[in-house]
Amino acid sequence: MKDVTFRQRLRYSFDNLMSKGTIAPIMLLFTVSLVMVLLLSLVLLASGVIPVDSGSVLGVKDNNNIGFLDVVWLVILRALDGGTISQDPIVPGFLIFTFITTVGGVMLLSVLIAIVNRGVARKLVELRKGKSFVVEENHTVILGWSFQIFQIISELVIANENQKGLSIVILSEKDKVDMEDEIRSKVHDFRSTRIVCRRGNPIDLNDLEIINVHKARSIIILAPENTDPDSMVIKTILAITNNPNRVPYPHKYHIVAEIRDPRNVGIAKIAGKDEVQLVIFDHVISRITAQTCRQPGLSVVFTELLDFEGDEIYFQEERTMLGKTFIEVLFSYETSTIIGIRHKDGKIELKPKMDTIIEEGSKLIAISEDDDTVVPSGLKEFNIDPGAIRKAPKYMPPKPEKTLVLGWNRRAPLIINELDLYVWHGSKITVVSNHLDAEKELSLKCSDLEHQTVSFWQGDTTNRRILDDLNIEQYDHIIVLSQTELDDVQSTDAKTLSTLLHLRDIADLKGHAFSIVSEMLDDRNRQLAEITHTDDFIVSVKLDSLMLSQISENRELKTVFEFLFSAGGPAIYLNPAEHYVEPGRPVNFYTIMESARQQNQIAIGYKIAKHRNKTDSPERLLAYGVNVNPKKSNQIFFAEGDKVIVLGDNERMRI
Repeated sequence: MKDVTFRQRLRYSFDNLMSKGTIAPIMLLFTVSLVMVLLLSLVLLASGVIPVDSGSVLGVKDNNNIGFLDVVWLVILRALDGGTISQDPIVPGFLIFTFITTVGGVMLLSVLIAIVNRGVARKLVELRKGKSFVVEENHTVILGWSFQIFQIISELVIANENQKGLSIVILSEKDKVDMEDEIRSKVHDFRSTRIVCRRGNPIDLNDLEIINVHKARSIIILAPENTDPDSMVIKTILAITNNPNRVPYPHKYHIVAEIRDPRNVGIAKIAGKDEVQLVIFDHVISRITAQTCRQPGLSVVFTELLDFEGDEIYFQEERTMLGKTFIEVLFSYETSTIIGIRHKDGKIELKPKMDTIIEEGSKLIAISEDDDTVVPSGLKEFNIDPGAIRKAPKYMPPKPEKTLVLGWNRRAPLIINELDLYVWHGSKITVVSNHLDAEKELSLKCSDLEHQTVSFWQGDTTNRRILDDLNIEQYDHIIVLSQTELDDVQSTDAKTLSTLLHLRDIADLKGHAFSIVSEMLDDRNRQLAEITHTDDFIVSVKLDSLMLSQISENRELKTVFEFLFSAGGPAIYLNPAEHYVEPGRPVNFYTIMESARQQNQIAIGYKIAKHRNKTDSPERLLAYGVNVNPKKSNQIFFAEGDKVIVLGDNERMRI
């Protein structure tokens, strides 16, 4: 075996030194420069070639007083500035030394510039990779990347606008610069919120340290866009909660995670325990779809409660309400609507009994424009018109319903099972799809229906002949599902739009108005589809993103939303206005609230029928003529077809 030579060892040591970054080469260069200056100074001083009249050159009056440090300074000046040599006296030996010094200095400075330039370039590359530590505290962390992230950022920006210095930190395996460019192109106004992007794997403990996850006030985990998103979400939860550097108990993380498959909820809860709030995407959308198909306009109400732009749900402690009954509190607010109580033991109760007493430590649950607008009005007179109040409608005999589902995705069985909780016995549902496994999934997942029977048609929902053969006018409700087995969002929405255009044409030809609710993936496509006069659109991804944003700001909202979206507790209904007040008679909203109270309900808004096909209605009306949390003293005229939005119990009543 050949022995390692001294030259090879020296070369190896030099290579290791140079590979350690920018500081090591600079220190080596400084050492070489120091040695060069000292050697040249010693040689120049010992050679005696310094001119006799060079005192002015060296900055001294007498050559006999020239010392070693004076010569060192002379050498340094000529090494750093080549122009200095032009002022030296013309003495051959002295000029040779100063020329050598200047050339050596130029070479060393050139090397220094190259090293610094390389170091700066390397640092810029590192910054582009997004690997630098984030010093933010009390920030919102988003782990993962999907097309939902733009909606979430937009909502959090609105939520943060009345606070200074808040930030959103995003960790994703996507390129940092690409993330920043996409966010700037989709979110145009960041207001007072800083957006910080870092590149890394959310399940990597070292990458989590980069974003200072332990100092975050909330953490949102997005399901990635791959074949097994839930496994990545669960591993990310474990990486946070079981991190060896985690903050010590009793501190708890506030994690909001998105789970796509309901079967993975159990293991996700085990991983996160009481530190994670799970949003089960399929459950949320299926429940909203089932309710909205029977009550067009309901998704607009849900969207209003979920986004931060208009009115949303707040928890507010109001000491002036202590000792009062819930009915007194209900009428004490002019610009907010009280819908429940968070008791001092943490129990959340929507639509409590009207004689419930507000106790110390309790919080009111209110629909309001902002948390600082939940303020008692101080009014004593509400100008309620008793003569306009209608009594509760007489009990209507049950009537079976027919529902048509066009299209298929993994949420279809959940929607059908959810509908079974609302419809009367003897109802029927027909599913039309060209999905290969749709009929098999129906038989496996919808075999326990109690109130409706299911029939299946194999066919393409964009085929006009199939739609004509269905005799669509016989159905009470039509649901057009987004076929999410397609990878391209725009292609998926294009198929949905094609089906809606056929339905509109059939309605025009037969002179029959259908009750149609459609699911869209991209909110921009919903705007394109408005020409179909569909009663309501469910933008599934948007609603899921809004819920993630809301719960990240207040974990207790998860319980409120579970109540509102489930069939077991108080839910939101759109009931005919004539069930509450006399049509055509001017009344204020206090009158409507009193009428709803007499029917054991809470009125939270109304829907004007003449604006039901408009997405940009006048005054405070939202899309489709919906107004949530109106000013109570304003006068309203109800006509035929108008609805009152109430919070009531599920009485299995026909809407």
